[in-house]
Amino acid sequence: MSDGPDLVVLLDDAAQPIGTAPRLTVHSDQTPLHLAFSFHVLQPDGRTLISRRALSKGTWPGVWSNACCGHPRPGEDTTDALVRRVREELGAEAVEVRCVLPGFRYRAVDASGIVENEVCPVYVGQLADPEAVRPDPTEVADYAWVEWAGLCAAAGAAPAVFSPWSVLQLARLGDVLA
Repeated sequence: MSDGPDLVVLLDDAAQPIGTAPRLTVHSDQTPLHLAFSFHVLQPDGRTLISRRALSKGTWPGVWSNACCGHPRPGEDTTDALVRRVREELGAEAVEVRCVLPGFRYRAVDASGIVENEVCPVYVGQLADPEAVRPDPTEVADYAWVEWAGLCAAAGAAPAVFSPWSVLQLARLGDVLA
């Protein structure tokens, strides 16, 4: 399903699909509710991968976030979409992927007025080779391996440095991963 138009799945308030829209046009000051996903890399050694969004991104440019985010295309399995986006954004292979917050939903407005409005299941997993990260510079300005507890503390102390979805997810993931 990776070929074809880059469409997102539009949702109604009950999170049921109601149509599609081109990904590059859906984010505006009136973004409709749509399907997305977030991926947090949690390596066995306790490190987690965070990425800094490219300065050219339309929403939240330059902020730190979880490892990877994206949108499944119509008919595409969300886990398959996640694996695809990790390859595209990070040049890496996601493994041991599992959904831990299937009903996560948020709405946020960035400084430019652009809205994110997503049903965004949250996944955790690992990278097959954590040293092989080769980010696409149009997606990722920088990345870092950090300790989970330090990341959670930083997001709590300075939330504006991070994407709003990652801050909300970190607060909820602690209980799920404990």
